[in-house]
Amino acid sequence: MIIDRSKAPEFKIPDRINFTQPIKRILPNGIPLFYIKTPHIDAVKVEVITEANKGLLPKGKRLVPFFTLHMLLEGTHSYKSEEMDNFFDHYASEVDVISNFEQSGLSLLTTKKHFSNVVARFRSLFTEAVFPEKELLKRKSQKELSISLQREQNAARANQLYRNGLFGKDHPYGFIAEESDVRQINQEDLREFYKHAFLVRPEIFLTGNLEEKDLEEIVVLFQDLQVLQTETSLPVFEKSPERRIVELNEKAVQSSIRMGQHLISKSHPDYHALTVFNTILGGYFGSRLIKNIREEKGHTYGIYSSIGSLKHSDYWMVMADVQQGFAEEVISEVYKEIELLKNIPIDQVELEVVRNFLIGHFLSNFSSPFDLISRFKSIHLYGLNYDFYEDQLTFIKNFGPEDIMRIGKKYFKRENILEVIVGSV
Repeated sequence: MIIDRSKAPEFKIPDRINFTQPIKRILPNGIPLFYIKTPHIDAVKVEVITEANKGLLPKGKRLVPFFTLHMLLEGTHSYKSEEMDNFFDHYASEVDVISNFEQSGLSLLTTKKHFSNVVARFRSLFTEAVFPEKELLKRKSQKELSISLQREQNAARANQLYRNGLFGKDHPYGFIAEESDVRQINQEDLREFYKHAFLVRPEIFLTGNLEEKDLEEIVVLFQDLQVLQTETSLPVFEKSPERRIVELNEKAVQSSIRMGQHLISKSHPDYHALTVFNTILGGYFGSRLIKNIREEKGHTYGIYSSIGSLKHSDYWMVMADVQQGFAEEVISEVYKEIELLKNIPIDQVELEVVRNFLIGHFLSNFSSPFDLISRFKSIHLYGLNYDFYEDQLTFIKNFGPEDIMRIGKKYFKRENILEVIVGSV
């Protein structure tokens, strides 16, 4: 049979996806290990993820977790910082920090050939870090400079004010660091946090073409980690009573806009409909906001909306940097597009474009071995299982205009949306 390469292959929507379930082991100290085997791929990735223990720190010490995490590679009892860097470089391996609102940790990317050589050194970072004073002073200086620069950058400042307004100034997620916060950090703070508050309920996620002996090596290396069961409950969110936060910067060429609100969690039955609504509004390059504000009006190079993940309540945000003097108009146009989606059924052509985009994006999220463990983490860390993705695919295949209108009317109300402008109105 001769293939006609002048024709694109037929687009087929799968009936279902066969998800790869990780192999699960429980180490003697209670740490869960999740492993997805990836035959024919030599790369190995190890991630040790803990709960980000930010809720138990006094206000003046909110930066302790940041410095602890970023100082782990600055030397151990046995090796100096430069020796650590040279070691991982020699074996073509990378160690990266994992840090978000709710999780923290380290990841190791290496090869099957060098796995045994580097994993023990990686393991030492969780118990043998010494936080040398010289390197800490250097890190503090860099952080102070970063804080100063972010204050002058509209986009970074808008992100800070948005978090502060959405979560509350006293909540760890809304915390805006100042230079004075950096100066309060000392070496003993890091050592205490490292010893008593860092390894809170850690989990290990492993990907690679490994043998049983390699898994046993991981078990042996990590089975003696001291696991902390500290409660990490956080204060409730205290959203700003002000619907609009403005910080003027008349010298700025552009104004940065952030708009958003709290939403439901991933476990809610309406969640998949919300993600589709968000996609149509501003979640891809052919979205309503792109067509209106970028292509038709030319007020910005890009405007997007997205949904951020939290365990108990996700959040939604629109973000754009717009021409100076057009912030008010752009915000009005965002509300206009929301109202159109709430009240006028999306036509069949746009609906199918969005459906095909979402299915393609969904499938691409499972296209590589590392994607598989990433998708597993995305649900596991929030108490869900693969039914979440089965339900998502089913909804994408079957949603109609009425679903979009219903969700818009139920969740997107102007009085609930926080507005942030940094620059000029």
